[in-house]
Amino acid sequence: MSTPDPGNDRPLVVVTGASSGIGAASARALAADGWHPVLGARRLERLEQLADEIGATALELDVTRADSVAAFAAAVRELVGPTRPLRGLVNNAGGAQGTETVAEADEEKWRWMWESNVLGTMRVTKALLPLLLDSGDGHIVTITSIAALEVYDGGSGYTSAKHAEGALHRTLRGELLGQPVRLTEIAPGAVETEFSLVRFGGDETRAAKVYEGLEPLVAEDVAEVVAFAMNRPSHVNLDTIVLKPRAQATGMRFHREGSQG
Repeated sequence: MSTPDPGNDRPLVVVTGASSGIGAASARALAADGWHPVLGARRLERLEQLADEIGATALELDVTRADSVAAFAAAVRELVGPTRPLRGLVNNAGGAQGTETVAEADEEKWRWMWESNVLGTMRVTKALLPLLLDSGDGHIVTITSIAALEVYDGGSGYTSAKHAEGALHRTLRGELLGQPVRLTEIAPGAVETEFSLVRFGGDETRAAKVYEGLEPLVAEDVAEVVAFAMNRPSHVNLDTIVLKPRAQATGMRFHREGSQG
């Protein structure tokens, strides 16, 4: 006899980019709040370790590939049941590559940033939206960035992608008005995760300098906000939440220890 799935009476929530950072922390927070996370990312081994830890489901997902998203969505549909609807989606997959100016723009880096942040969010949202609507009480959370609200020198590829992702999400808010689904955009400032390490091609010294002299947010800070937003009553929609460390005023203005601004 097989052991009953302890998650079969918990609502499902998909978390993309769940192998590390904000995605992994959000999955932990949501599992602790009574959700059954469905974890999606390319690094399946990491996902499976996290799934074992929190009682979740791990599925391989590359949001830059339409066939991967389709296979992922099909697997999610198999998990849905009468007592286990898909009620949540956390669009977290994405990232940045490089800090070249427009004059020195690397088209391959731009293409990856737009595929992962914009088209990836569109693909996953489009594929899972029918299930979220069918639940009668769906919620889409999109993790954008302060870069979705501001621009800065050397960030044109990333800020343009995040602006587009934010516009996609805010447009969907109006398109779904009157439907049983809420939409929340969470725009973090400086968060110390693998983000800068990826952006700088694995250069640990350069990545560390981003947070030098200040106390940045950590993934768990953002995850707490994700869980809070998703556990409000159904009639309460937290539209846009911007969170930054106390030492950050704008996208590129920080107070660092020993400095005046």
